Amino acid sequence: MAKTQGRRRRKIPPKRPQISLANPRSWNRPLKTGVVPAYDLALQLLHRDSESLQAEVKLLREQISQKEKEYADLQEKVSILSEAERESEMDEIEALDQELEAMMKKANIIEIQSQVNLPAVRWTVNNAMADMSKISHRHLVEQKWRKDGDLDLLMERLYQMNVVPDVLPEIRPTVDLHIVARTTPSDFLEKKKVQIQVEAGTFLRPKQTLTPLKLRANVFHTDERLYTMLLVDPDVPNPQDGSYSTFLHWMKPNIPLSAMSSNHLTGLNNHTTYIPPHPQRGTPYHRYVCLLLLQPPISNYSLTTAARATGPTSQHLNIPIVAENERLGFDVREFTQKWGLNAASGGGAHMFRQVWDQDVSKIYQDNLKQDEPRYSRPPKFNVYEQLKGRKKYLL
Repeated sequence: MAKTQGRRRRKIPPKRPQISLANPRSWNRPLKTGVVPAYDLALQLLHRDSESLQAEVKLLREQISQKEKEYADLQEKVSILSEAERESEMDEIEALDQELEAMMKKANIIEIQSQVNLPAVRWTVNNAMADMSKISHRHLVEQKWRKDGDLDLLMERLYQMNVVPDVLPEIRPTVDLHIVARTTPSDFLEKKKVQIQVEAGTFLRPKQTLTPLKLRANVFHTDERLYTMLLVDPDVPNPQDGSYSTFLHWMKPNIPLSAMSSNHLTGLNNHTTYIPPHPQRGTPYHRYVCLLLLQPPISNYSLTTAARATGPTSQHLNIPIVAENERLGFDVREFTQKWGLNAASGGGAHMFRQVWDQDVSKIYQDNLKQDEPRYSRPPKFNVYEQLKGRKKYLL
């Protein structure tokens, strides 16, 4: 009797181990030394060039340190002079400060060039293990955001959906802002994730935004700056004049952020507290815009200011809590002008959309504690209505 081969075991492909800051790994050469001489030579050239540039950076940093001592001595000298004598010295201080700024920019550029072409550096950043205290890592993370499409998609949605100019006349993000929301039951069964990162402009269900949204921000400056966060809905119907009004859902000023701080924004619900998005029944989709606005600088935002700073380089703003009855009709432009917030000079932005469903009625009942309004869309004007019943061809 012939022997059976039995059930064949299905080969399971090897699974790549998870790589992250919590479970880091180091870069390994894909080829051993001597396998491909051209590859060995290329690595030698990269490391030789890196060492040469690092030596140049070291020399330049020493020169900057000497110039900083001259600047500090000059500042101390000016502080004991009279106002008339001080004016003549201010030009020299300003010229020295500008020289230092130019030297710091040059040193940063050379330091980036000395690192970004090394395979180990690029591999580390591409595998989500970037060390934001290193300027080369920050540069690669920022370039990935700017050139790989995430920023392009955000700006496309902001302009296509008229967030610019309906909310603000100009928005130029310098911070990579992300929104994280709860998943729907179907998405949970498919992706096995409780939360999802929201793509700019996509639709969320009201149930996904019942609790305060989680915000993440990748910041690329080393000094600690203060930001004001807003979440607004510019599409609330105003039946009195047939237009739309803005509703303020969330606000938190004086959020300290830097490249070395955690990208998870915390403590956001202790100022103007979160009210869930609630698009009204009978209205088209609503745009929900989240803004992270850079607060005015104490002196100016520069490399020299960041190097000398011992605390936040932004002004602390005593923005009052917005009362519940003042949220509807919130004027974003007036608010930014009053407090010196300018989205054109930096900050972050994001948006998503929602339409009414039955969960909105619960928000009006449980959160807003008011009767839910109902609107109907006006009938479309038909330019051919008056021609019905008439003969088509009349001389």
